[in-house]
Amino acid sequence: MTTDPLEDLPASRTEPDGSAVVRLLSYNIRSLRDDVGALVRVIRACAPDVVCVQEAPRFFRWRKYAARLARATDLVHVTGGATATGPMILSSLRAHVERTEDVLLPRTPGLHRRGLATAVLRFGPAARLAVVSCHLSLAEWERHEQAGMVLERLAGTGEDAAVVAGDLNDEPDGRAFRRLAAELQDGWATSPWGGENTSPARGPRKRIDAVLATGAVEVLGCGVPAGLPGVTEADLRAATDHLPVLAALRVPAAGPGGAP
Repeated sequence: MTTDPLEDLPASRTEPDGSAVVRLLSYNIRSLRDDVGALVRVIRACAPDVVCVQEAPRFFRWRKYAARLARATDLVHVTGGATATGPMILSSLRAHVERTEDVLLPRTPGLHRRGLATAVLRFGPAARLAVVSCHLSLAEWERHEQAGMVLERLAGTGEDAAVVAGDLNDEPDGRAFRRLAAELQDGWATSPWGGENTSPARGPRKRIDAVLATGAVEVLGCGVPAGLPGVTEADLRAATDHLPVLAALRVPAAGPGGAP
């Protein structure tokens, strides 16, 4: 008998009090340069409500490739891609998109320009969640500054329930990671589930991908999924050069102005 590891992670649902359990996946997909079939199998097996993508297609005909990925995974494109220089947000039809914004961060000569894909999503009648997908710089000093910009952007959404997910290019003891974790809950540290390290996909040694949430969000479980139904270890290695991070989050019902 095969055991589904996702049975240990709370399922997506809306509660009688208006709160919602949301499954959020963060995944660096390396511009779809690897085994797209394996990538699709991984995403579908995780059954996410929201996917925060990093390194989405961003060059010639990028919208077509983003739409194909969304279609193949039974999701819709919410925002981001080339317009955010790589970060992108996909969602299931369960999410009602209230507003979106793609933000370009300041350019440093000689370094890849970074951006943020941001959205406010509603689940059920009243559970609103602000979502930021990010991919921070390879340069230590720059990603520390960008971590501060991520926090500013999160606060700028005006939502108490908010989450940042992405490739931080930093480990938990790094300055950028610590700057984020000082104000947000580190999902893995708060409620570890599944595996920890995310990079590289072949023999992961570092945890540089993370889901972090404000205090209004209850982290029910967060980590690298393993043993997914219909997904082999070879699929996880072939899909891209990072492993995904899957989190189950309880989002409170929000009143007027975003207050729970």
